[in-house]
Amino acid sequence: MSFTSRNPANDQLIQSHTSWDVDLLNSALQKAHSAQQLWAQNPFSQRAEILRNAATRLRAQLGQYAALITLEMGKPLREARAEVEKCAGACDFYALHAEDFLRAEPIPSDAGKSYVAHYPLGVLLAVMPWNFPFWQVFRAAAPALMAGNAVALKHAPNVPQCALAIEAIFRDSGLPEGLFTNLMIEVEHVAGAIASPHIHAVTLTGSEAAGRKVAACAGQYLKKCVLELGGSDPFIVLHDADLELATDMAVASRYLNGGQSCIAAKRFILVPQIAEEFLHRLTTRVEALQLGDPMDETTQIGPMARLDLRDNLHRQVTESIAQGAVPVTGCKPAERAGFFYQPSILDRVTAKTCAYHEELFGPVAIAIRAASEEDALNIANETRFGLGSSIWSKDVARAEQLATRIQAGCTFINGMVKSDPRLPFGGIKSSGYGRELSRLGIHEFVNAKTVWIR
Repeated sequence: MSFTSRNPANDQLIQSHTSWDVDLLNSALQKAHSAQQLWAQNPFSQRAEILRNAATRLRAQLGQYAALITLEMGKPLREARAEVEKCAGACDFYALHAEDFLRAEPIPSDAGKSYVAHYPLGVLLAVMPWNFPFWQVFRAAAPALMAGNAVALKHAPNVPQCALAIEAIFRDSGLPEGLFTNLMIEVEHVAGAIASPHIHAVTLTGSEAAGRKVAACAGQYLKKCVLELGGSDPFIVLHDADLELATDMAVASRYLNGGQSCIAAKRFILVPQIAEEFLHRLTTRVEALQLGDPMDETTQIGPMARLDLRDNLHRQVTESIAQGAVPVTGCKPAERAGFFYQPSILDRVTAKTCAYHEELFGPVAIAIRAASEEDALNIANETRFGLGSSIWSKDVARAEQLATRIQAGCTFINGMVKSDPRLPFGGIKSSGYGRELSRLGIHEFVNAKTVWIR
């Protein structure tokens, strides 16, 4: 079997890579385990130097890496450049702060001296998606490596060249062999990797279905697991919102990366006072978006990453329309080569439509009419997901109070939901568990060890 790169802008074959057999997988995991034993003894200063080297390399070859991302998964080139720069920022952040985050914590007790020290767990298996093929990897790898762990990457099968490029970045930055390994394995071999005695923890960013399988397998073998899964983020627009700002951020949040983001705003929940004006503004903006070749600097919407993803999105749209949702604009594939879908809006989405309950992973915004502010909060929580959320209101104190009632891993008030190395990121309910980034993220994959001295 093989991993195949196809250009989603024209469906042309780019390159194929032969997948590994079990012997190659086991050998790679053994090497990772051996390398990690030595790496754990290295001081933070040496680990930080390598992470800073990786940041320098990312910035020096930013254009090359961005073009590779665009070629393999289709996001507009300017968005791909921002993704690469964000990876460099994460490397710099953990190079600077990891030692302080993991410093031993004195704790008063009946001992003469007692404290909690933080030691690496071992080898982290990172199962990563295609939609941010560099960022998702670096946001897991940077803290894990700085904590003294090794990383074995199982990347999405449609972005093998991105996976190989990331492996080369770490190698060329001075990371010893085996500490970051790209596993060219098929999905059916992931369970075997988790079962390996050389894997000590698992992190996955991906679909709800994939998360359930990985969590079950990790649980079977008692491996620590962090999951960042799907989302259906509410974007609540209240009667006193700044509609110009809200509309600007609505377009950015919903249509960034062609809507293929877990934390994209997906459900626009509108109170009666502003619903019509907000939708008019949003429609005007969406219909002006430039769909086209993602390598073109003027393109704002590129293709979806795969044909099956586009087909599933269109199924969700057509089913929702049949169930009573109203198409406002778009709502069909673009008539051109490649896997393009028109930037779209569905209005009058209700609990009777599949769009109300399912995550729409593509450039489709859904508008849900709330009867009141209280109803808007109830709708926001009426989902099995709980990743991000946002509230739009000029009354910040009131919005902050309302935020306490939203069931999600984060709430942004008058701002677009995003991940930031300085802030913890993750979800609740079917959006997963555990946290990435910040101090909390690096603490997920260490042994918090109590030391008690008489």
